[in-house]
Amino acid sequence: MFYDLHGQADMSPIVGILYSAVNENSQRLRFITDGMSQEEIDYKGPNNNFNSTAQLIKHLMYVDLNWVYRIKGQLLPHSLKEQYGPMLDENNKLPMVKGKSLNTLMSKYEGVLKMLKDTCTQLTDADLDKVVTFGHENEKQATIRWGLWHMADHNRYHQAHINQLRKWYNENSLSN
Repeated sequence: MFYDLHGQADMSPIVGILYSAVNENSQRLRFITDGMSQEEIDYKGPNNNFNSTAQLIKHLMYVDLNWVYRIKGQLLPHSLKEQYGPMLDENNKLPMVKGKSLNTLMSKYEGVLKMLKDTCTQLTDADLDKVVTFGHENEKQATIRWGLWHMADHNRYHQAHINQLRKWYNENSLSN
């Protein structure tokens, strides 16, 4: 297999490359979660004290949705906050997700990625220099360029957690 980042025909060159990084990592997420049972999707580690794959996918989805709206220069609509959020629960942890199928989670995430693609087709490379705020209290600033890179990097970061959960789950299944 040969890997490369290519822009998209309907996007500015650098926007297309950054979008491709996000898209490639979302495809990798689908690959590494393929075939997970509901029990494995909900598995929270050997001592039941880690975020489950379901929680991590929902977290990625909500973070990316927030970035889509930042990039668009719009506030995230309340209806989408209700549907996809919250970012954290009352204990400042990722909200509990249990019983949501992998297909449902990934289908919703693909909808967010479609919104990102549509948004990226409207961007120019010069738009990447625009500064947006982010963080739990919008206390941080970054360029749109950094935001797109962060989406790809953040996805990959949590894929490592999912891979570790899979390893523990398989070890636990073999020992039972």
